[in-house]
Amino acid sequence: MSETLLEMTIALVLAQIEAQHVTPENLQAVLDSTYDTLYRLQTMEGEESTYQDMGLQGSAPAPSALPWKKSITKHTITCLECGASFKQLSRRHLHRHGLDSRSYRIKYGIPSEQPLSARAATARRRELAKSIRPWENARASRSSSKRARG
Repeated sequence: MSETLLEMTIALVLAQIEAQHVTPENLQAVLDSTYDTLYRLQTMEGEESTYQDMGLQGSAPAPSALPWKKSITKHTITCLECGASFKQLSRRHLHRHGLDSRSYRIKYGIPSEQPLSARAATARRRELAKSIRPWENARASRSSSKRARG
């Protein structure tokens, strides 16, 4: 790790801890995410200055340096296209990049069974489904409609 990036990461996370925006369980994920973001910004700055030195207009393409597994943390998922963080990647957001969930998964090598949402959001939906048990309601609904017709 670069010393200045590491120092900046520590300072930012300490400020978040003091403001009580970071829980102890979240600390490692926030440190990793902050460092990755600062590293990506530093890389983008270097690319933009190279483009400007060559006299090219526009910004450099922003390929993601973040592997997809690290983009999914407990409380956020980071879009590998733009670097924005969400609880889940919506169809609307992916459409802004000209992608759908299938093409996004293919582009970044994400397995189809991997949800495009933060682990906490996925766990919450899973628990909610277990408590509601929609498969039982569907089975009861089908059998009652068959009895009504028959």
